Amino acid sequence: MPAALVFGASGQIGRALLPRLQQQGWDVVAVSRETRHDHGTSWIVGALEDLSAVPGRFDVVFSCGPLDRFAAWYAKHGTGIPRVVAFGSTSVSVKQDSADAGERDVAARLAKGETVVFEAARRFGAAATILRPTLVYGGGTDHTLSRVAALARRWRLVPIPVDATGLRQPVHVDDLASAAMAVLDVPGAAGRAYALPGGEALPWCEMVSRVVATLDPPSRVLPLPAGLFRMALALARMTGAERGFGGAVSARLGDDLVFDPGPAAHDFGYAPRSFQPGRGMFDAPR
Repeated sequence: MPAALVFGASGQIGRALLPRLQQQGWDVVAVSRETRHDHGTSWIVGALEDLSAVPGRFDVVFSCGPLDRFAAWYAKHGTGIPRVVAFGSTSVSVKQDSADAGERDVAARLAKGETVVFEAARRFGAAATILRPTLVYGGGTDHTLSRVAALARRWRLVPIPVDATGLRQPVHVDDLASAAMAVLDVPGAAGRAYALPGGEALPWCEMVSRVVATLDPPSRVLPLPAGLFRMALALARMTGAERGFGGAVSARLGDDLVFDPGPAAHDFGYAPRSFQPGRGMFDAPR
């Protein structure tokens, strides 16, 4: 029976990945900060930073959480695991030149994490692949669309600037979990990083409209001139609803952030769904 070690197993991608591993007969050891009860999975409770080498033989290690933290662990304790699949983010390129210092730091940590993973894999004689999703949804804990939904529930509307026409490619967690499994059997994916966008590029305003239409009761989008939108954003900051929608994020709403799925499609058959959200996709897990 093949064995997998999964970091970030309680996160949105990890929760989608575990059932696939179990269904395919994998012996799974998962790492989580909280106690979990999942038939067929052994859990190690604790912070990754405090975790030493995990006893046992593993055919693959999946990282579905913060890449920089996993990279630091893997560089110290990852010897003997022949396959690595780690999730990063397309933010590694989107945010590298941001006007926001915090966003530039995110991009720098992602880039360093990728470098550390690849260098450690070469040192260990392992095959490592980095997967870079775009806007993730479907698990209810993402920092963008689920926050939009939360704002819509509170206000019954979502204000957006009239020029929020930049293209986005939201990607469902199940498509990411499928990609992580598919890439395992592709030797040519070793040492490579792949963008994993969703199957549809659509304007920000349309993406948000589809999100709020799934809510019960449905909410609506309120297009605003730039000045009024800034006032609405300031009000959201005062109420605490603005988290994740800072000035740098707002400044990109008119920019196209589109990534090519072609390499992933060619190498391991990546075929993500179009953006057709349904009820409950933006609800926090219980």
